[in-house]
Amino acid sequence: MAYDIPLFNLNFDEREAEAAAATIRSGWISTGPKCAELEKMFVDMFHVGYAVSVTNCTDALHLCCLVCGIGPGDEVLCPSLTFAASVNCIRYVGATPVFCDIVGPEHINIDPKDIERKITPRTKAIVVVHMAGFPAKMDEIMAIARKHNLKVIEDACHGPLSEYKGKKLGTIGDCASFSFFSNKNISTGEGGMFISNNKEMADRARLLRSHGMTTMSYQRAGGHATSYDIVELGYNFRLDDIRASIAIEQLKKLPGDLKTRIHVRERYLKGLSKVKGVIVPFADNTEFTSNYIMPIVLTDSTKEHRDAIREKIHAAGIQTSVHYPAIHKFSIYKDFNAVLPQTEYVTDNEITLPMYAALTDEQIDFIVKTVDQAING
Repeated sequence: MAYDIPLFNLNFDEREAEAAAATIRSGWISTGPKCAELEKMFVDMFHVGYAVSVTNCTDALHLCCLVCGIGPGDEVLCPSLTFAASVNCIRYVGATPVFCDIVGPEHINIDPKDIERKITPRTKAIVVVHMAGFPAKMDEIMAIARKHNLKVIEDACHGPLSEYKGKKLGTIGDCASFSFFSNKNISTGEGGMFISNNKEMADRARLLRSHGMTTMSYQRAGGHATSYDIVELGYNFRLDDIRASIAIEQLKKLPGDLKTRIHVRERYLKGLSKVKGVIVPFADNTEFTSNYIMPIVLTDSTKEHRDAIREKIHAAGIQTSVHYPAIHKFSIYKDFNAVLPQTEYVTDNEITLPMYAALTDEQIDFIVKTVDQAING
């Protein structure tokens, strides 16, 4: 069905179209000057040492695992309340994911206490996902990592320009990933970015993203090199200049878009505070965040009740989603036998409401009223 109020909207206009067209007219469409320009923008805007553009966030996460030296026999602590890529990347390098619970419905990020409980002699790293763009408890997590000599990988795909105590998400751990998927704050259809303050990690990520080659086509075409060597078994994780040119325009818009999203969330919080039976995760957050999605969690509920509430909201012309089904419940991960009561309650009772800068006050008020009637009417 077509929804009167969709879950998200694509923040595109003639600027993205012209940027893509100009890149096509330039005669260079694969990895080249636009990717380099985008990487420089990330370095400047995120106050990070190094940025490497890649085909998608999944490949960025894969690179994170590789440059952190994770491999067979290692265990990596991770949440189950996330998209599958945050865990699949651990399997790509032959390591074992160890699922950790979340703090609870009010803070749906990984629980540092459960992280500490599940550390073993085989633990090599922690994957932290900043759900909805809101920061995990990074001071506690980093203290645990230092105590046990663990690497920290930030999956920051929900949080471009989000902050934690004055630092951009993705710049606190050893390395991080961002997504440019079609429904993200920065959208190019597909695409992603690896970032790190560690030069050795960034250099290796750059090498691995293009077959382990010592020079790339653009360097050779520009006369900066005439040959190349392959020094490591690499991959084809390169972003192309067409999508990079779109990402550049999206990044230019991002600060203004996020500023408007703050108002949207504040309007939601004001209305939802009067709705019985609803918890808004991160309601007490005071950090600057991307407000990527607008999750709510039903209280004293069941999955069947949640699904019935969603149907009532849909009937009013409002699209919703679920972020996310629990990964440890998927067939491929059932044999890991994870028991995560907080995660399971949230994944069974979470509803994602529409969130984007173009939402009007009237639309937000209508969504809140519809949610209230669906639950309490």
